Amino acid sequence: MHYFVSVLAVRARAWAVLSTWLLVLLAAAPARATHIVGGELDLQHQTGSTYTLTLTLYFDAINGNAAALDQALTAGVFDKATNRQLQSVVLPLTSNTFVSYTNPACAVGSLSTRKLVYSKNITLDAATYTSASGYYAAVERCCRNLAISNITTPGGAAQTFYLEFPAVVRSGATFVDSTPRIFPALGDYACLNNLFYYDFGGIDPDGDSLAYDMVTPLNGHSTAANPSPLPTAAPYSTVTWTAGLSTTNQIPGAPALGIDAHTGRLTVRPSRLGLFVFGVRCAEYRKGVKIGETRRDFQLYVLNCPSNNPPVVTVQANGRAYQAGRDTVRLLPGGARCLTIYYTDPDPNSTLTLTTQPVNFTDAATAPSFTTRTSGTVHAAGQPDTLTATLCFPECADTKGKVYRLNVLVADNGCSLPKRDTVQVAFIVAPLAPTTPVFTTSFPAARVPETAPTVVRVALGQPYTATLLGTDTVPNPLALTATGEGFSLATVGMGFSAQNGTGRATATFSWLPACGPATASDSGLVVHFVLTQTAVCKSQTLTRTIRFVVARPTDSLAFRPPNVITPNGDGLNEAFTLDQALPPDFCASQFAGVSIFSRWGRLVYQSPARSFSWAGGGVGGVYYYLVTFTDGRRFKGWVEVMP
Repeated sequence: MHYFVSVLAVRARAWAVLSTWLLVLLAAAPARATHIVGGELDLQHQTGSTYTLTLTLYFDAINGNAAALDQALTAGVFDKATNRQLQSVVLPLTSNTFVSYTNPACAVGSLSTRKLVYSKNITLDAATYTSASGYYAAVERCCRNLAISNITTPGGAAQTFYLEFPAVVRSGATFVDSTPRIFPALGDYACLNNLFYYDFGGIDPDGDSLAYDMVTPLNGHSTAANPSPLPTAAPYSTVTWTAGLSTTNQIPGAPALGIDAHTGRLTVRPSRLGLFVFGVRCAEYRKGVKIGETRRDFQLYVLNCPSNNPPVVTVQANGRAYQAGRDTVRLLPGGARCLTIYYTDPDPNSTLTLTTQPVNFTDAATAPSFTTRTSGTVHAAGQPDTLTATLCFPECADTKGKVYRLNVLVADNGCSLPKRDTVQVAFIVAPLAPTTPVFTTSFPAARVPETAPTVVRVALGQPYTATLLGTDTVPNPLALTATGEGFSLATVGMGFSAQNGTGRATATFSWLPACGPATASDSGLVVHFVLTQTAVCKSQTLTRTIRFVVARPTDSLAFRPPNVITPNGDGLNEAFTLDQALPPDFCASQFAGVSIFSRWGRLVYQSPARSFSWAGGGVGGVYYYLVTFTDGRRFKGWVEVMP
């Protein structure tokens, strides 16, 4: 592009036009109020019956008369069915700022716009605003710019700022609606015979559907002699187009000015120089029924801009030039996953910027990214004629066999808007194939599939150890961990030591079972041993679950005590003892004592020692004994003494 060294010529022409405007302004007394670029009304729900009514007025900061900068404007609220006025609202000026250019470097002295905001909270009472036909609000103000070239007598043309809104109660229920918010206007101009685009789309706070169309701007009742009248009910007259122009041809061109009904994107390739006013309507629908609308008027200045050639972008894939519409790039695991982008511009001193735009996919994990700079200047001192960038797809990108499409775009820094070039790349990409690690242990083999923990029985006071090994044919990071189910390994004396690494991990588990919580429960302790593979695309885990049970000694089912003693001095069966016959002591289950009774219930012997020995006390007969343990277990029996 021929950047704005040539802007001086444009500015000279623009200032000449401006000078003409100023002479006309000074010569026509009623034109002192000419200043309106456009604007719109907005109604936003706050809480309950409170809404904020806002008027945004775009003011020509170059040609507008400072005396026309109102400190307040009056809005009227009307019933659509009867045109009866329900409210008159004075809107004070709350903000005064400048509208920004898309590219500030493209600014021209003949175009500057102020954004004036007038706002006030109002009440829409539920007892009043119930009409099924809905309501409208309007503000009338004169006058538009004298230099507007597509309407007749522009210096006497006014604007009616207008919106429609529904009843606040429907079918006995509260009905809340806020006006769609149209995106802020920009201060840009268009270039003759060059494509110009403008985003007038909006967002709706209530999630209603929006539809856009071109409308003839409303003029209304205000005049140059009465530029700011009190609100008056509809109908409002419209501006009058000059010969050959109409609602569908407000700015002539190929194409003429039009708007996308769904996105609100304005497009025009103007074929005539001048200043053009235009009108856009944004209607909102809820469940297929129209509930309101707002209108925005604005103006577009068409200049004779310096020549600007579009940039050019090309793509190289797998070592050869990619041909859009014919080729499909196939990116396989282990192969090249990057594209080389070349971009240039025939104009000197052009600053170019690369971007990408997914066409038929939204998966961020598949979208490629640049690994190099994406902007630079060409055909300038010390700069190359062509720039190069690298665009790489993630290792884990996966189109699942489908063809995805990606736009690779380059834009220059031309005025007033960048020119672009696009290559649409069709591609199929597959991720790296995952590998499954191998997990082996010295624990007993698990059932396949492992539906329940493997049981490992250990002896009290006997050390137990096991080894674990994880391997991977691909050098992915591996890690071994052990976690107790509902307990910490350290609290029960278990140890786990791991040496994790790339492609291999080893670990040792150890335990010296002791009396405590681990042995108090017959259900044992469950430990999960996990091998984690951290792969580039998809991590995996393998688990061995072991239930450790401390084996109890033989219990009362094996209790077989002697039942006859012969204390006669022959060295055989001389005394009654149970040390070997009793169940062994086990943690909380310890021998507590023995009591021996005569057949009449008289206690004849008692001892707390597990190794007790009773010789019968010299009196023959049948005696009865009771053995108790600390966990409450009891063993009863009889013994006969035969002297």
